Amino acid sequence: MEKTSQSDCSCANEAGAAPSFLNRGGGLGSAQTWRNPLKLSCGVLSLAIFLGGCGGEAPKPVAQVETKPVEPAIPEEIDLAAKALLGSGTQVLLYGDLAKNGKQELLAANVVPKTPTNNLPGTIVTRAVVAENVDGKWAEVLRCDEHLKNQKGFLGLTPLVAVTGWRLQYEQSEEKGLQLYFTPLKGTTDSHVLPIGVRFNPQTKRYQSLDRTYEHFLLESPSMQEARSVLK
Repeated sequence: MEKTSQSDCSCANEAGAAPSFLNRGGGLGSAQTWRNPLKLSCGVLSLAIFLGGCGGEAPKPVAQVETKPVEPAIPEEIDLAAKALLGSGTQVLLYGDLAKNGKQELLAANVVPKTPTNNLPGTIVTRAVVAENVDGKWAEVLRCDEHLKNQKGFLGLTPLVAVTGWRLQYEQSEEKGLQLYFTPLKGTTDSHVLPIGVRFNPQTKRYQSLDRTYEHFLLESPSMQEARSVLK
Protein backbone atom coordinates (compact mmCIF):
# COMPACT_ATOMS: atom_id res chain seq x y z
CA MET A 1 0.00 0.00 0.00
CA GLU A 2 1.30 3.43 -0.88
CA LYS A 3 1.90 5.84 1.92
CA THR A 4 0.09 9.07 1.70
CA SER A 5 2.39 12.06 1.86
CA GLN A 6 1.62 14.67 4.51
CA SER A 7 2.00 17.34 1.84
CA ASP A 8 -1.17 16.06 0.18
CA CYS A 9 -3.30 16.65 3.30
CA SER A 10 -5.71 19.54 3.24
CA CYS A 11 -4.23 22.44 5.15
CA ALA A 12 -7.62 23.10 6.73
CA ASN A 13 -7.05 19.99 8.91
CA GLU A 14 -3.65 21.11 10.20
CA ALA A 15 -4.92 22.83 13.30
CA GLY A 16 -2.39 25.02 15.08
CA ALA A 17 0.35 24.48 12.44
CA ALA A 18 2.12 27.33 10.68
CA PRO A 19 1.03 27.99 7.06
CA SER A 20 2.65 25.48 4.67
CA PHE A 21 4.21 28.07 2.37
CA LEU A 22 6.34 29.33 5.27
CA ASN A 23 7.72 25.88 6.14
CA ARG A 24 8.70 24.49 2.68
CA GLY A 25 12.18 24.69 1.17
CA GLY A 26 13.21 26.45 -2.07
CA GLY A 27 13.19 23.34 -4.38
CA LEU A 28 11.13 22.67 -7.47
CA GLY A 29 8.33 21.12 -5.43
CA SER A 30 8.10 24.30 -3.41
CA ALA A 31 7.84 26.45 -6.54
CA GLN A 32 5.08 24.24 -7.86
CA THR A 33 3.22 24.45 -4.56
CA TRP A 34 3.34 28.23 -4.59
CA ARG A 35 1.94 28.21 -8.09
CA ASN A 36 -1.06 26.23 -6.95
CA PRO A 37 -3.79 28.84 -6.43
CA LEU A 38 -5.89 26.58 -4.21
CA LYS A 39 -3.10 25.84 -1.75
CA LEU A 40 -1.96 29.45 -1.80
CA SER A 41 -5.45 30.62 -0.90
CA CYS A 42 -5.60 28.03 1.85
CA GLY A 43 -2.27 29.19 3.23
CA VAL A 44 -3.32 32.84 3.23
CA LEU A 45 -6.51 31.91 5.05
CA SER A 46 -4.55 29.97 7.66
CA LEU A 47 -2.24 32.93 8.17
CA ALA A 48 -5.17 35.27 8.63
CA ILE A 49 -6.70 32.95 11.23
CA PHE A 50 -3.34 32.58 12.98
CA LEU A 51 -2.69 36.30 13.11
CA GLY A 52 -6.27 37.02 14.12
CA GLY A 53 -5.98 34.53 16.98
CA CYS A 54 -2.78 36.19 18.19
CA GLY A 55 -4.30 39.65 18.14
CA GLY A 56 -5.78 41.60 21.06
CA GLU A 57 -7.72 39.96 23.83
CA ALA A 58 -11.36 39.15 23.34
CA PRO A 59 -13.56 42.08 24.41
CA LYS A 60 -14.65 41.75 27.98
CA PRO A 61 -18.35 41.97 28.75
CA VAL A 62 -19.39 45.36 30.05
CA ALA A 63 -20.13 45.18 33.77
CA GLN A 64 -23.76 45.88 34.46
CA VAL A 65 -24.34 48.73 36.88
CA GLU A 66 -26.68 47.77 39.70
CA THR A 67 -29.56 50.20 39.80
CA LYS A 68 -31.20 50.96 43.14
CA PRO A 69 -34.89 51.77 43.34
CA VAL A 70 -35.48 55.49 43.59
CA GLU A 71 -36.89 56.43 46.98
CA PRO A 72 -39.95 58.67 46.86
CA ALA A 73 -39.06 62.30 47.49
CA ILE A 74 -40.21 63.87 50.75
CA PRO A 75 -42.72 66.67 50.04
CA GLU A 76 -41.16 70.07 50.56
CA GLU A 77 -43.76 71.05 53.16
CA ILE A 78 -42.96 67.96 55.25
CA ASP A 79 -39.21 68.48 54.94
CA LEU A 80 -39.39 72.14 55.92
CA ALA A 81 -41.61 71.38 58.91
CA ALA A 82 -39.21 68.70 60.18
CA LYS A 83 -36.20 71.00 59.82
CA ALA A 84 -38.04 73.78 61.64
CA LEU A 85 -38.54 71.41 64.59
CA LEU A 86 -35.12 69.72 64.78
CA GLY A 87 -32.72 71.70 62.58
CA SER A 88 -31.09 71.30 59.18
CA GLY A 89 -29.74 67.80 59.80
CA THR A 90 -33.20 66.31 60.29
CA GLN A 91 -34.32 63.16 58.47
CA VAL A 92 -38.00 62.45 57.83
CA LEU A 93 -38.69 58.79 58.58
CA LEU A 94 -42.46 58.59 58.07
CA TYR A 95 -45.37 60.84 57.23
CA GLY A 96 -49.10 60.49 56.65
CA ASP A 97 -52.01 59.41 58.84
CA LEU A 98 -49.63 57.81 61.33
CA ALA A 99 -51.99 57.66 64.33
CA LYS A 100 -54.95 56.48 62.22
CA ASN A 101 -56.99 59.41 63.53
CA GLY A 102 -57.47 61.16 60.19
CA LYS A 103 -54.76 63.78 60.80
CA GLN A 104 -51.50 64.22 58.90
CA GLU A 105 -48.39 63.59 60.98
CA LEU A 106 -44.66 63.22 60.47
CA LEU A 107 -41.94 61.31 62.29
CA ALA A 108 -38.51 62.94 62.04
CA ALA A 109 -35.19 62.46 63.82
CA ASN A 110 -31.57 63.49 64.06
CA VAL A 111 -30.08 60.18 62.93
CA VAL A 112 -26.52 59.25 63.93
CA PRO A 113 -24.73 58.00 60.77
CA LYS A 114 -23.11 54.57 60.77
CA THR A 115 -19.37 54.70 61.54
CA PRO A 116 -16.75 52.23 62.89
CA THR A 117 -17.54 53.57 66.36
CA ASN A 118 -21.29 53.36 65.79
CA ASN A 119 -22.00 49.81 64.67
CA LEU A 120 -25.12 49.30 66.76
CA PRO A 121 -28.08 47.71 64.97
CA GLY A 122 -31.14 49.77 64.17
CA THR A 123 -31.65 53.50 63.83
CA ILE A 124 -29.66 55.48 66.40
CA VAL A 125 -30.95 58.99 67.08
CA THR A 126 -30.15 61.85 69.40
CA ARG A 127 -33.57 63.51 69.04
CA ALA A 128 -36.89 62.62 67.45
CA VAL A 129 -40.32 64.20 67.15
CA VAL A 130 -43.82 63.37 66.03
CA ALA A 131 -45.62 66.46 64.72
CA GLU A 132 -49.25 66.93 63.68
CA ASN A 133 -50.69 69.28 61.10
CA VAL A 134 -53.29 71.46 62.82
CA ASP A 135 -55.08 73.91 60.51
CA GLY A 136 -52.08 74.12 58.20
CA LYS A 137 -49.51 74.48 60.99
CA TRP A 138 -47.27 71.73 62.34
CA ALA A 139 -47.42 71.21 66.11
CA GLU A 140 -45.18 68.89 68.09
CA VAL A 141 -47.12 66.11 69.87
CA LEU A 142 -44.23 63.88 70.99
CA ARG A 143 -40.55 64.65 71.65
CA CYS A 144 -37.61 62.40 72.35
CA ASP A 145 -34.43 64.19 73.43
CA GLU A 146 -32.86 63.64 76.84
CA HIS A 147 -36.26 62.36 77.98
CA LEU A 148 -39.59 61.31 76.49
CA LYS A 149 -42.29 63.99 76.61
CA ASN A 150 -45.71 64.92 75.23
CA GLN A 151 -47.96 67.97 75.68
CA LYS A 152 -48.78 66.96 79.28
CA GLY A 153 -45.28 66.24 80.58
CA PHE A 154 -42.78 63.39 80.93
CA LEU A 155 -43.89 59.96 79.75
CA GLY A 156 -44.03 57.02 82.10
CA LEU A 157 -40.84 54.88 82.25
CA THR A 158 -38.66 57.63 80.80
CA PRO A 159 -35.21 57.36 82.45
CA LEU A 160 -34.59 59.73 85.33
CA VAL A 161 -31.08 60.50 84.06
CA ALA A 162 -30.54 62.38 80.81
CA VAL A 163 -30.15 60.17 77.72
CA THR A 164 -27.88 61.28 74.87
CA GLY A 165 -28.66 58.48 72.41
CA TRP A 166 -31.60 56.21 71.64
CA ARG A 167 -32.23 53.23 69.42
CA LEU A 168 -35.48 54.01 67.59
CA GLN A 169 -37.65 51.23 66.20
CA TYR A 170 -41.06 51.78 64.69
CA GLU A 171 -43.80 49.98 62.82
CA GLN A 172 -47.09 50.97 61.28
CA SER A 173 -50.24 49.04 62.13
CA GLU A 174 -53.49 49.45 60.24
CA GLU A 175 -55.35 48.92 63.51
CA LYS A 176 -53.21 50.69 66.12
CA GLY A 177 -51.31 53.14 63.96
CA LEU A 178 -47.70 54.15 64.59
CA GLN A 179 -45.94 52.11 67.27
CA LEU A 180 -42.61 53.47 68.55
CA TYR A 181 -39.97 51.75 70.67
CA PHE A 182 -37.22 53.81 72.34
CA THR A 183 -34.20 52.09 73.88
CA PRO A 184 -31.84 54.36 75.87
CA LEU A 185 -28.16 53.83 75.10
CA LYS A 186 -24.99 54.63 76.99
CA GLY A 187 -22.34 56.10 74.70
CA THR A 188 -21.59 53.67 71.86
CA THR A 189 -22.48 50.50 73.81
CA ASP A 190 -25.81 48.75 74.03
CA SER A 191 -27.23 48.88 77.54
CA HIS A 192 -29.51 45.86 76.87
CA VAL A 193 -32.51 47.46 78.58
CA LEU A 194 -36.05 46.89 77.47
CA PRO A 195 -37.38 49.41 74.94
CA ILE A 196 -40.05 51.89 76.00
CA GLY A 197 -43.17 51.48 73.89
CA VAL A 198 -45.09 54.57 72.78
CA ARG A 199 -48.20 54.92 70.64
CA PHE A 200 -51.28 57.07 70.17
CA ASN A 201 -53.99 56.63 72.80
CA PRO A 202 -57.40 57.21 71.12
CA GLN A 203 -59.05 57.85 74.51
CA THR A 204 -56.73 60.65 75.66
CA LYS A 205 -55.98 61.64 72.03
CA ARG A 206 -52.22 61.90 72.57
CA TYR A 207 -49.10 59.75 72.42
CA GLN A 208 -48.37 57.93 75.67
CA SER A 209 -45.94 55.27 76.84
CA LEU A 210 -46.99 51.69 77.53
CA ASP A 211 -46.34 49.35 80.44
CA ARG A 212 -43.94 46.42 80.11
CA THR A 213 -46.65 44.25 78.54
CA TYR A 214 -47.07 46.91 75.81
CA GLU A 215 -50.84 46.71 76.33
CA HIS A 216 -51.74 49.45 78.83
CA PHE A 217 -51.07 53.16 78.65
CA LEU A 218 -49.23 55.06 81.39
CA LEU A 219 -50.02 58.54 82.66
CA GLU A 220 -47.61 61.40 82.16
CA SER A 221 -45.99 63.39 84.94
CA PRO A 222 -45.22 67.11 85.06
CA SER A 223 -41.96 66.40 86.93
CA MET A 224 -39.18 63.84 86.49
CA GLN A 225 -39.50 62.54 90.05
CA GLU A 226 -42.98 61.20 89.30
CA ALA A 227 -42.31 60.10 85.72
CA ARG A 228 -42.74 56.40 86.49
CA SER A 229 -46.50 56.72 86.15
CA VAL A 230 -49.35 54.54 87.29
CA LEU A 231 -51.54 52.65 84.87
CA LYS A 232 -54.59 54.10 83.25
